[in-house]
Amino acid sequence: MFRADLYCQDRFLYLARMSTQPGKTLETFANPHPDRDYTIRIRVPEFTCLCPKTGQPDFAVLHLDYVPDRHCIELKSLKTYIWSFRDEGAFHEDVTNRILEQLAAACAPRFMRLTADFNVRGGIYTTVVVEHRAPDWEPLPKIELP
Repeated sequence: MFRADLYCQDRFLYLARMSTQPGKTLETFANPHPDRDYTIRIRVPEFTCLCPKTGQPDFAVLHLDYVPDRHCIELKSLKTYIWSFRDEGAFHEDVTNRILEQLAAACAPRFMRLTADFNVRGGIYTTVVVEHRAPDWEPLPKIELP
């Protein structure tokens, strides 16, 4: 017979022993090349949150592209930050915007784009794209190579 109280207690003890925990703290480090515009691309293939209507899990691949200014996002803190959404109910549009806002607040990039490709739900795929741009930043002209 399944006992939810024992399951919850065992899960809590397991999580308490893990060295890494989900968290909302985003850490940064000094950009080693602040004099240059360059793009950092990060792919997060295992983003999960919960549907606020049904409580069912929603899965997405996050694509983060940004041009750092003085700070870059530290990847382990990004991992635990993304993990913190696993048990939260959130609409796709809201969670994507919140993540972008918090990432941009943490590192103040010249430019940042977050694309969230959510898996199919009820026959519908959702992709949400949000951007942040520093007011005084202009991108370099695109160069096409032969």
